[in-house]
Amino acid sequence: MAMMGKDVRLARLVNPKSNKMMAITVDHAISRGIAPMTGLHDIQGAIDKIVAGKPDAMTMTKGIQERCWGPYVGSGISVLQKISNYSPTAPTNDIVFGCVDAAIRMGADAVSMGAMTLGDFQNEQFERIGEVSDYCDRMGMPLIGHIYPKGESVPTDERTSWENIAYCVRSACELGMDVVKTTYTGDPESMAKVVACVPSSFRIVIQGGDSCKTLDDYLQMTRDAMDCGVGGVTMGRFVWDYKDVTALVIALRYIIHEGYSVKEAKELLAQLENDKNYEQF
Repeated sequence: MAMMGKDVRLARLVNPKSNKMMAITVDHAISRGIAPMTGLHDIQGAIDKIVAGKPDAMTMTKGIQERCWGPYVGSGISVLQKISNYSPTAPTNDIVFGCVDAAIRMGADAVSMGAMTLGDFQNEQFERIGEVSDYCDRMGMPLIGHIYPKGESVPTDERTSWENIAYCVRSACELGMDVVKTTYTGDPESMAKVVACVPSSFRIVIQGGDSCKTLDDYLQMTRDAMDCGVGGVTMGRFVWDYKDVTALVIALRYIIHEGYSVKEAKELLAQLENDKNYEQF
């Protein structure tokens, strides 16, 4: 019965038309500091704009859910409650600060926790994931990983190598996670190699991309990732720092769920930015 509960919650995270997942995350303050995260200074305003674009889910911490999610209870948008994070002073070690029981009490559809692989603290992080994974199985709660090859042994220029990304996603799968968020390798051919390293039932989603510098880069990465078998996105910084957050969420949704090309998405984005008729999409 617990596994049925997990299946029910996972189904809420995925669009039935595309079989893809689109989540937007606003959990960055603990890990990166709040001062540089200008798009999240007004956290309620950021959430309001994102919700208007109708993603499938949003990732946030317990405290933000408690204080900001009330207007959107019953909206059909799932909450993925983040229960761990790293910090500016410990960037390779995710520490657990939340719990599965609290997320269940608050109506979240999944919990998410992270790890930085191939570094000094991998063992401790994997031990924590294993414990939480077992408890999630017993409670019927999906577990989403934010797993990146950013440990001390990985040079900066190898953080997007397909071998290191494949290690992240395979580790998440072997640890019993249900979905893993990780970095896009940079091209569809190498990302397809990553996808092939886990069972077809295991969902890989990508982050917004540290290497994306322009809107075109961002949209093209999203289109390429969907085409090579990636199961969705969990994006943050580029979205809520964009000049028209709601319009960008809608344009991304049309790439992910409606199969829009980059050209079609840019045309839609321009129209939305001009007309502000978000509710029609």
